Amino acid sequence: MTQSNYSLAPVEEIIADMRAGKMVILVDEEDRENEGDLVLAADHVSAEAINFMAKYGRGLICLTLRRERCEQLNLPLMVRDNTAALGTNFTVSIEAAEGVTTGISAADRAHTIRVAVAPDAKPRDIVMPGHIFPLMAQAGGVLVRSGHTEAGCDLAELAGCSPTSVICEIMKDDGTMARLPDLIEFAKEHGLKIGTIVDLIHYR
Repeated sequence: MTQSNYSLAPVEEIIADMRAGKMVILVDEEDRENEGDLVLAADHVSAEAINFMAKYGRGLICLTLRRERCEQLNLPLMVRDNTAALGTNFTVSIEAAEGVTTGISAADRAHTIRVAVAPDAKPRDIVMPGHIFPLMAQAGGVLVRSGHTEAGCDLAELAGCSPTSVICEIMKDDGTMARLPDLIEFAKEHGLKIGTIVDLIHYR
């Protein structure tokens, strides 16, 4: 299957897969990061999902949160003056206050995410720093910033889940970033669907 005859999944199918607890691949524009991320609604996180991201995605496993959730957990931004080219809003990294050992295992990271996205989560439920890297989405989602952070939150909410997601960039075996032709092969190999942030913007 080549790029020319490969059909990207419509947003409705991406939402359906996320609602069902499946991972999807989300790509942004070529003139932006030109990357594909594995995206999972955080409500469906599991040790198996985290292990898959670490083993096959190879990028940084992050937790996308809206401002309200960051405030609920008293998560400070990593820096006051964000000079990153794309303005990615990292908060201080986190760990579950209880129920983890070193914090880095797939089970520990999944537990930390579950604790952080629980409806009644409180600041005392987490400690800082840790092995999970929250990202704060811009208010307005992809209509304001066309990033994976905002797209993850928007898609999870559209899927009927809490507006939180786990994302991880996909890299190739040689450590370089996977581009669309690579992502198509990756999706075929692992039975995943590919959607685009541009389509999500139009859907919204």
